[in-house]
Amino acid sequence: MSQTFPTIAVPGSDRRPLPGAVRVDDASPDETVFATVVLRRRGGVDTAGVPADVSDADTVRRFAAAAGIAVVDVNLAARSVRLRGTAATMARAFGVDLGTYRFDGEGYRGREGAVYIPADLADVVVAILGLDNRPSARAHFRIAGAPSATLPPSREMAPAARASGHSPREIAAAYGFPTGVDGTGETVAIIELGGGFDTHDLDVYFADLGVATPTVEAISVDGATNTPGSDADGEVMLDIEVIGSVAPGASLAVYFGPNTTDGFYDAIAAAVHDQQRQPSVISISWGQAEDAWTPSQMDAYEALFADAAAAAISVYVAAGDNGATDGDGDGALHVDFPASSPSAIGCGGTKLVLDGTTISDETVWNELASGNGATGGGVSSHFATPAYQSGSGVPAASIDGRGVPDVAGNADPLTGYRVRVDGQNITIGGTSAVAPLWAGLTALANQRNGARAGAPHDVLYQATQAFRDITSGDNGGFAAKSGWDACTGLGSPIGDQIATALAGAAATVA
Repeated sequence: MSQTFPTIAVPGSDRRPLPGAVRVDDASPDETVFATVVLRRRGGVDTAGVPADVSDADTVRRFAAAAGIAVVDVNLAARSVRLRGTAATMARAFGVDLGTYRFDGEGYRGREGAVYIPADLADVVVAILGLDNRPSARAHFRIAGAPSATLPPSREMAPAARASGHSPREIAAAYGFPTGVDGTGETVAIIELGGGFDTHDLDVYFADLGVATPTVEAISVDGATNTPGSDADGEVMLDIEVIGSVAPGASLAVYFGPNTTDGFYDAIAAAVHDQQRQPSVISISWGQAEDAWTPSQMDAYEALFADAAAAAISVYVAAGDNGATDGDGDGALHVDFPASSPSAIGCGGTKLVLDGTTISDETVWNELASGNGATGGGVSSHFATPAYQSGSGVPAASIDGRGVPDVAGNADPLTGYRVRVDGQNITIGGTSAVAPLWAGLTALANQRNGARAGAPHDVLYQATQAFRDITSGDNGGFAAKSGWDACTGLGSPIGDQIATALAGAAATVA
């Protein structure tokens, strides 16, 4: 069968190099390249939870066979077809020019411009993820005095990095999390794009807390595995230790995917459509500014989060640790994706001051002046304002956009979480800690309520009494105010009242 020449650009697939990146060579023609083709829903309907049609997957199979590309996997529920081919074959099949780029001492395989497909795939394909393998996201954790998402180089740490913060259980108690439940019967999925966990460290950490080590399982996606030994360990261990401290009875399923647009998507899809473990909550602490993504990529992920909502899965995503610019060097304001997805719950950060177990003060997390980060937040330039934010006072921007974040919690590394990473007891902050904190709270609520909360946006935005309204501080672009704001969303949790509010959400999906 002869190959049909690709002539139709996939809408919203135009890609630019990373800012400052320089193309230094063509990609090696024999290099192995993976890509995930995201398909439309069956019949072209826009209804969450509807899988792809087998005939659409077969159309992609025929295209791949004609192009000399291998089909690695077909997942109709995730609407994905996983492909593998050489760089030369994939470039020819999708009408792209793959090159080697250098950026800040690192290299990646990249492309510029749009991805092209044959005309008979034009109505079938939503997005092509992969082809290039630039990092799709960064971990949103912070250690006082250290660059973002960087661990201390040795046990001889600066004083600010030593374990001088609060245990997650102390923070949960200060927020009034429900008692008498421990998350038993719930499975919390954690998405990771690097690093790993050490079971001995977990045993030591939870023994010190007087808590049994939770059940933790590593799931490999697209060849990525639990591989301790890098800075990303800080993210993995933080997520596990926060959720395991708050909800020690819950089972934790850690999905490791490659840090690429296709690996990230496939890891989320693996959690959303996991019929064996059936997680009720997903925690994601990775992301980057919206302008680093293409529109088609963001739309594909949002559809996946809508599938999670249809399956009664709550998805919590960190909103970023670099203030209102999200660390983008262009000087403009940006929100972090996937926290900006309307079907996800964006998690912003506060600076929490405790007097014993009592909250004495709580403001917006902003330590930009000392190099210790600030909460992300702002207005999406891609997603429209969702109905649940109508009347919330989302600031006017270039479009009537989705406001970020929705909720908040302690994130300042100077008032952070005591955790154990690679044999070191350190204090970590960042909105990376807030997503698992809310995930743990939701696991407790689900157990107490006897039903999943699912996508709780509507009830949360109607339950303002369940939040500590943060009215002081800013994130370098937006100021806190009464009610929702683009720094801390609705505020930090009054845990027991949040659990009661989530019962209202559970009633709609039980």
